[in-house]
Amino acid sequence: MQWNSFASTRRWLAGLTLVCTYSMASLMTIQAAHAQNRALPDFTDLVDQVGPSVVNIRTLEKVSTSDTAQNGMDPNMLEFFRRFGIPVPNVPKQQTPRRKQQPDSEEVQPTGVGSGFILTSDGVIMTNAHVVKGADEVVVTLTDKREFKARILGADERSDVAVVKIDAAGLPAVKVGDVSRLRVGEWVMAIGSPFGLENTVTAGIVSAKQRDTGDYLPLIQTDVAINPGNSGGPLINMRGEVVGINSQIYSRSGGFMGISFSIPIDEAMRVADQLRANGKVTRGRIGVQIDQVSKEVADSIGLGKPMGALVQVVEEGSPAQKAGVQAGDIITKFDGKAVEKASDLPRMVGSTAPGSTHTITVFRRGKSMDLQVNVVELSTDKTASAPVAVEKPKPSSALTKTWGLTVADLTDAQKKELKTGGVRLTAITDTAARSGLQPGDVIVQVANTPVASVKELEEVLSKQDKNKAVSVLFRRGDWSQFTVIRPVSK
Repeated sequence: MQWNSFASTRRWLAGLTLVCTYSMASLMTIQAAHAQNRALPDFTDLVDQVGPSVVNIRTLEKVSTSDTAQNGMDPNMLEFFRRFGIPVPNVPKQQTPRRKQQPDSEEVQPTGVGSGFILTSDGVIMTNAHVVKGADEVVVTLTDKREFKARILGADERSDVAVVKIDAAGLPAVKVGDVSRLRVGEWVMAIGSPFGLENTVTAGIVSAKQRDTGDYLPLIQTDVAINPGNSGGPLINMRGEVVGINSQIYSRSGGFMGISFSIPIDEAMRVADQLRANGKVTRGRIGVQIDQVSKEVADSIGLGKPMGALVQVVEEGSPAQKAGVQAGDIITKFDGKAVEKASDLPRMVGSTAPGSTHTITVFRRGKSMDLQVNVVELSTDKTASAPVAVEKPKPSSALTKTWGLTVADLTDAQKKELKTGGVRLTAITDTAARSGLQPGDVIVQVANTPVASVKELEEVLSKQDKNKAVSVLFRRGDWSQFTVIRPVSK
């Protein structure tokens, strides 16, 4: 009896343990489900909050009636094809009915559809510059279906920001967010008019910040579905604040492919403030043409890491020239802020007021130095001239055996024309050719040391480690560029 009682008790305890284990597992599953539900965003309140501030923008263009009658087609039928994106058929002229000729006149036709959002309650609206470009008329439609003709206060193609104004009052304005608080992986939402479908809501996450696409501004990359017609609409965070203007997509088909770009709202607001005040944007410039610094070059000149902007050209009479900037300098800081990549510099300089003085830090021949530069207004960019054609001098020495270089001293006439000293390449072989050097290039610096003659070049190269690459600063026309050369393999 005692044994049977003990066995029964053990079975009862085992059953209780199984029940507890199952209950705990169920509880953990329920908690995980609740946590997942809490993590999933709900955009409904945001749509109610921000949706009324988003507008549809249609652009119109005045065209001649003779243009609308292309292919002999009735203008109304032609407009039908245009509205619905149907290719216009090629109607033979002999099949079209003859009409009494009338004098040409102008009519207004739609040319594009975009989006925008209300900045102020009295009708100031922000959109993209490319949305209103070339428009003779701009029509803004609110969510309550009211339509207004808008006037363009200003458009800046470089940043792709435009501001328009409608005559209205009491409009729901958006809240402008803080882009510095935006984090990669954060949920965001877009509202716009893709393909003319008004008030369409899409959502996704921030894929990257400060994305350099070659444009003037660093962009916010997201996976929010953006399509033609979304341009100019707001990118909204989970606090209902606008953090960007939807501007571009990466696409091979013209439609959404999972990569979208938005202009950061802080940059856009700086542009918008100038457009509202002056109708244009004034930017600063210092008069240099720049390029990236590669890791190989950074290592060879002792920079430490690839950063900064390599100065290829210093424009004649420019603020940079007056400040003492030289071709081959690497600008590493502007007003104490690090220039991480070449595209950072024009953005930093461009955002400064013309007439102001700023400190730039340059890395030159292994050392850093500060220079004071007076920023002027950016106008039309100058372009570098083509390489100068010079008469081929007789080579006085050859470094072909070790470095793959055949060089010659510059004549006085060439030095005067090029406005520089150095050594001219007359021929190259082996690794020198693979470095990108070409006959006619002028070597002005090797291993952070200026060279003004073949003799000086030989002396500098003779002191270099024959197992390591050596930095070379060379001139090609108006352009200066760094490269590295390696000794010829034996």
